[in-house]
Amino acid sequence: MIRQLMSRTIPLFFLASLFWLLPAYSLAQELGIREVAPGVYMHQGAHEDLDDGYQGDISNIGFIIGTEGVAVIDTGGSQQVGQALLASIRKLTNLPVLYVINTHIHPDHIFGNAAFKQEQAIFIGHAKLANAMELRKDAYLRQGHDLLGEQFSGSEVIKPTLMVESSQELDIGERKLLLTAYPNAHTNTDLTVLDEKTGTLWTGDLLFIERTPSIDGDIKGWLSAIAQLQQLKGIRHAIPGHGPATQDLQGALNNQARYLNLLLSDVRNAIKQGKTMEQAMDSAAASEASHWQLFNSVNRRNVNLIYPALEWE
Repeated sequence: MIRQLMSRTIPLFFLASLFWLLPAYSLAQELGIREVAPGVYMHQGAHEDLDDGYQGDISNIGFIIGTEGVAVIDTGGSQQVGQALLASIRKLTNLPVLYVINTHIHPDHIFGNAAFKQEQAIFIGHAKLANAMELRKDAYLRQGHDLLGEQFSGSEVIKPTLMVESSQELDIGERKLLLTAYPNAHTNTDLTVLDEKTGTLWTGDLLFIERTPSIDGDIKGWLSAIAQLQQLKGIRHAIPGHGPATQDLQGALNNQARYLNLLLSDVRNAIKQGKTMEQAMDSAAASEASHWQLFNSVNRRNVNLIYPALEWE
């Protein structure tokens, strides 16, 4: 089609505007959406590291449709990804987007927020999310521009206006959502969303499936959060922050706990044996390597974060 247009006498400014639109249009066409449960839709992000083919689309994002409106759960790593998510919503419903819920601070989950400003939605997050966004804003914006260039254009940090201290119930029309805030775990801003109608739990990055769990908070706190999640009853579907949705929440949590417990034990032992952090990076939780994607890079970063903290135990 473009070749045919170029063969005609079309003003250059028109062609320029057409090419400017291509990336967002292409992404909107390619954003695969799966209906996990009736009215519950997710897009699964790619298992890519930040420095290896990153396109701002590595986290799970999605939405829930009620009779009165839509709740969005995480929006992706750029405004462009958020626009593609909004386009997917509009293919299914014209109901207003009532809420945009961020499950935690990480940039691959929050920078699509900008696409929903025009929807006049209420932005929601953990009680500590707004402060975390302010502290990390400049670094995250620089990182986004460095990684994505023009594809990051229009992305911005949008803070929550409704903050969850412990729990919050939302009603989107014949559909109640229970939001639960957690202490320092994967991050210090973790929030889960439970759709009570279908028993679908959005865990955010409190749960990773396939992709190596990445620590940016407190490993012991994360293990406590896993234990809390294991007590939940009636969960029929779980949507992790990364990886495929599952009907076996307990099995997925057990897999993650196995890795984190081994990592914690191995790093503690390395410290007791007088090993350096670099030596611990080479050996800690090594037996888990075959169970997880991106293991070598993520596991080393995990050791780098927890080793200094555990030295002070």
